[in-house]
Amino acid sequence: MIWTFTTSIDSKQVDGYMHLYNLTILPPSAITAATVGSFSGTRQQDICVCRGGTRLELLRPDSTTGKLSSVVSTQVFATIRSLSSFRLTGGNKDYIILGSDSGRIVVLEFDPTANAFVKLHQETYGKSGPRRVVPGQYLATDPKGRAVMIAAIEKSKLVYILNRDSAANLTISSPLEAHKSNAIIHHIVGVDVGFENPLFAALEVDYGEADQDPTGEAFNAAEKMLTYYELDLGLNHVVRKWSEPTEPRANMLLQVPGGQSTTHPDKFDGPSGVIVCCEDMIIYKHQNVKEHRVPIPKRSTPFSDPAQGVIIVAAVMHKMRGAFFFLIQSEEGDLFKVTIDHEDEEVQALKIKYFDTVPVAASLSILKSGFLFVAAEMGNHYLYQFEKLGDDDEETEFSSADYPEFGADGQPLPAAFFKPRALENLVMSDELESLAPITGRRRRTC
Repeated sequence: MIWTFTTSIDSKQVDGYMHLYNLTILPPSAITAATVGSFSGTRQQDICVCRGGTRLELLRPDSTTGKLSSVVSTQVFATIRSLSSFRLTGGNKDYIILGSDSGRIVVLEFDPTANAFVKLHQETYGKSGPRRVVPGQYLATDPKGRAVMIAAIEKSKLVYILNRDSAANLTISSPLEAHKSNAIIHHIVGVDVGFENPLFAALEVDYGEADQDPTGEAFNAAEKMLTYYELDLGLNHVVRKWSEPTEPRANMLLQVPGGQSTTHPDKFDGPSGVIVCCEDMIIYKHQNVKEHRVPIPKRSTPFSDPAQGVIIVAAVMHKMRGAFFFLIQSEEGDLFKVTIDHEDEEVQALKIKYFDTVPVAASLSILKSGFLFVAAEMGNHYLYQFEKLGDDDEETEFSSADYPEFGADGQPLPAAFFKPRALENLVMSDELESLAPITGRRRRTC
């Protein structure tokens, strides 16, 4: 570890002020967050990763060799809590947006000429430190790059409007509040509604009554709500548009593509809405639409416990020309491919099947060049190449159309099972070494 002191002394004063910087000899190797985008303004996609919560690095995959190379790495002298990317409508370059413990939202641009991250905006909204009511823990961007929501673990949510000025420079508005008192926020995501007013979805639990009830009955009766927040671009105001109870064990939201297709105006990119990841099941939900439920398959091995629940810890959505799919990962590392059969905006079936097994990830990223980047929670990080998409294999596919009322008849879904196997759809292309987690040490006296 390196301690660096810098002192500034006024010529008229004896005492000056001193800044202390704490750096390590080796940079952190753990990756806590990652996002994909064309940050150089070309067709080349890069991966922006947060290492150890304190360092920002840009990784570039080579589609020919299948190897990852580091383009730039920067110490931020803060703790990055959330990381995302967005692209303004009609633009060809992605920007990076950060939530940290500084009480500020920061928008960065990668400058390929200077080979450095350039700070475009830094907006202060709260006190420094990872406080539960100060936004920064969650980030969600509008798919069209028109707005961003930054949220805290409790109560606070802020929405910023993103736009261009007359010189085509990125602008960011003053924050618009979408707070809800006595609410614990579990996750947020941007809802794809095309070019309608930007919409954000949040998983929330109201603990107001439970906090005042010493018997614990209100706590047991508390409902987890899926809530839509709409940004009215005309009125410059955020309203709570829709709210509906969902499963108490819901922990993650996934954005479902929607809106009219840009290449075929008479068609839709998807049905819009969100996928709610819960224990043992996933649910498709949207406002005024019939929900679809399907069980998450469990391992069928001599050492598996059928009664143990399955929880999704990481997920990624990938859009292709005229289609899209999801890869979701359980806490055992199993990847499942999720697809939605739809006719324009009407969902016909929600489907899930076993895909492959990789190390448990803190973040999953899919690149258009056919790579899957797995930022592992523990151990080395991996870059995989897609050999196939698992469409023609013999794995059992479970569909909501096979259950009464698409699985939403109020009855428990029957358990689904699969047998884990070696990789078939993915092949490892590159590996990044990681020392995380370091769980012990030895001291030797020479």
